[in-house]
Amino acid sequence: MDKVLDIALDALIDTAKMLPFLFAVYILIEALEHKASDRFSRALRKLGPFGSVGGAILGCVPQCGFSVAVSNLYSGRLVSLGTLIAVYVATSDEAIPILLSNPQSASSVLSLIAAKLVIAVVAGLLIDGVIKLAHRKGNLSEKPYADLCENCGCEEHGILYSAIKHTVQIFLFLLVVSFLLGAGIELLGEERLNRVLMTDSVFQPMIAALIGLIPNCAPSVILTNLYMNGSLSFGSVVAGLSTGAGLGLVVLYRTNKRLRDNIAITAVLYLIGAASGMIINLFM
Repeated sequence: MDKVLDIALDALIDTAKMLPFLFAVYILIEALEHKASDRFSRALRKLGPFGSVGGAILGCVPQCGFSVAVSNLYSGRLVSLGTLIAVYVATSDEAIPILLSNPQSASSVLSLIAAKLVIAVVAGLLIDGVIKLAHRKGNLSEKPYADLCENCGCEEHGILYSAIKHTVQIFLFLLVVSFLLGAGIELLGEERLNRVLMTDSVFQPMIAALIGLIPNCAPSVILTNLYMNGSLSFGSVVAGLSTGAGLGLVVLYRTNKRLRDNIAITAVLYLIGAASGMIINLFM
């Protein structure tokens, strides 16, 4: 019982240290999302063949709505497959706020963003290039879906409310994850946990990329915490966060009626993440 209380107290202290940083980051994120999300979508659609470059850049903004928006745009054939993949790969969800909230890991943010940006741009351009060579054209709709974030609920309230809401949600989730990780390490032992995660193995990115496909903020939180704890290599966290598109895949499967295409997109996303992570680990 004492060990459980110690683990819970350690998790609470570690998570509480992140609270002011999380709130500051989410204030900035909400300001960008509320004031500029529509302009982001319109600008992306105007980029044409360079949509994957714009998608990769915009996907670097740590917010959950853009992968959802682009999934809707792709389902309406308003953006290319390369653009969709670029946004998915570049999206980091909760990873950047969590890394920024920890001064010891904040230095990794630029490296993470740069790696994911390069992977997203290269993958997006290659995919669009292959499709163009194969003379495949998607059916374009005349106008985008009217409401790209209808279930979000944030538009009904101001930036402050949304920032507090997301900060509390992530704080509580981080608290639970930190407790579970602490309990897991205590029960399994660091050596056994490292074997499960294939620590120091060239194949670890394959596991991380598979975890990243789970359509939730949980994978990015778990992967980022494991990276900060030293259980995941940089290449592995890049692999996992490259496949982690938030709720984008859920929206894609719901709005895009071509199931085979959706499965193929998921497979391509996994291969990009796993291969990129393995290559990074080979050179680091």
